[in-house]
Amino acid sequence: MIDAEQVVTLLGDSLTAGYGLRPAESLPRQLAARLASGTPPVRVIGAGVSGDTTADGLRRLDRDVPAQTDLCVVALGANDMMQLFPTDDVRDNLLSIIDKLRQRDIPVLLSGMRAPPWFGAYASAFDKVYPEVARRANVPLMPFLMDGVALHPAYVLPDRIHPNAAGVGKMADALAPLVRAALAALRTR
Repeated sequence: MIDAEQVVTLLGDSLTAGYGLRPAESLPRQLAARLASGTPPVRVIGAGVSGDTTADGLRRLDRDVPAQTDLCVVALGANDMMQLFPTDDVRDNLLSIIDKLRQRDIPVLLSGMRAPPWFGAYASAFDKVYPEVARRANVPLMPFLMDGVALHPAYVLPDRIHPNAAGVGKMADALAPLVRAALAALRTR
């Protein structure tokens, strides 16, 4: 069954939901386009809800991550950061999400977030959360989903926060090889 379709679910927030974009411009659709040429075929399911925090993602995980998911990309935390939620809570929620997915035999690729430098000491503490979670849970990490996109006027909407279609394209370009590698590793186990 090596050619059976593989399912990737993006559990996230507005960054994966495609806030302010047409559906075809969203991260799930752009990522699917970048994975379309591979074998086996990959289907990408968007499970992003604008405004969601890590706690929200944990609450809706069982409902929104389908049982047939072969890989879950966990891309949550931007809203926790924007609201300055305690970094211990963010870390614990991410570890709980990964644990719940493991209980369902669903592997995880963790997609990190970084705080802007003007958040001072909070930024320093927040930026350590994702590498720590990846290490403790032994899951692959994309260090920063918006690398090369955040704070770049050419890649964000007028709100200067959410990525525009070109910014999402850069995110999909960076995420696609990590998803391919994670899926390939699954086929060899």
